[in-house]
Amino acid sequence: MGEVEAVSPEFKALLDQNQRLYRAYIEAKKELERLKRPPLMVGRVLEVLGDRAIVRNFNGMVFLVNISKGLEVKVGDTVGLAQGSLAVVEVIPGLWDVRARAKMLVERPSVSYEDIGGLDDVIEEIKEVVELQLKHPERLRELGVDPPKGILLHGPPGTGKTLLAKAVAHETDATFIHVVGSELVKKYIGEGAELVREIFELARENRPSIIFIDEIDAVAGVRTGDTSGEREVNRTLLQILAEMDGFRGNEGVVVMAATNRVDLLDPAILRPGRFDRIIHVPLPDEKRRLDILRVITRKMKLGDVDLEEIARKTEGFSGAMLKHLCTEAGLRAARKGKKTVDMEEFLEVLGEMRGKKPEDRMFG
Repeated sequence: MGEVEAVSPEFKALLDQNQRLYRAYIEAKKELERLKRPPLMVGRVLEVLGDRAIVRNFNGMVFLVNISKGLEVKVGDTVGLAQGSLAVVEVIPGLWDVRARAKMLVERPSVSYEDIGGLDDVIEEIKEVVELQLKHPERLRELGVDPPKGILLHGPPGTGKTLLAKAVAHETDATFIHVVGSELVKKYIGEGAELVREIFELARENRPSIIFIDEIDAVAGVRTGDTSGEREVNRTLLQILAEMDGFRGNEGVVVMAATNRVDLLDPAILRPGRFDRIIHVPLPDEKRRLDILRVITRKMKLGDVDLEEIARKTEGFSGAMLKHLCTEAGLRAARKGKKTVDMEEFLEVLGEMRGKKPEDRMFG
């Protein structure tokens, strides 16, 4: 008995260890079985027909498939499709199109109105259209005025259109969703329109919000021709028009867009009720060029620099070109080992820039 009593604590420890190992074995076996299960294809429900559904998978193919018994499916759901039979076996809840979700900026841009020179009148118009309805919607409601739905910025490249949109996102507490027009042009039928729906739904879910479509002419050009590619672009444009009309309610959602070629846009998107304000952002005149130069150089260590003379000598320059001028002058001074950027560097760079042909200006 004494020998049995002496080994019993050790025997008990071995039993405990055996139980732990067995539990780990069962968990590992379950995980292995889970990993062995065939993967599900992901699709989107287009139509529900009793116990069957029309589903498009994310390769763009459309199928009429069966729905697993007891599964509730509705139009627009993201679902899992069994390999082979393609039957709907699972509804994936709360899954936004990852492409739409990726366009929502988690952090606001750091650009503020103070960082933009020479566009005070444009900024005031933007504040009137965008900030008033996002920050003080009650003022419009009290007056019985419907808030404007959209604002279109157009003008030459490099005049600050995208910069203005970033500043709006910074100055408001709104969710900012940035889209480039070419990203909405998709290969498969209905894919671009679906992405537009997702983006607007995302904006409505996170209102107040701003949707900024840069280079909108890529998807909203005048409708011509009847090729398959043009038909798909037209479907996407029609979806943008429908979403801007706001049948599902767009209060707290503002659409901003920018283009260099407003003359290429379809008249349907330019009418009041969609883009209520169309604002021209021109090349800056001498006074505005001076304002831009002051903003750009305020953190630079300048020596004997006459910004007014530079503003006079830079006729026809955009804001982006002025930014390039200042950056190159600073780099040139750094290469010389100087502690300040002097007029000499500005004039050297300006001479080189004026000697280049427009198509050679990669900075524009």
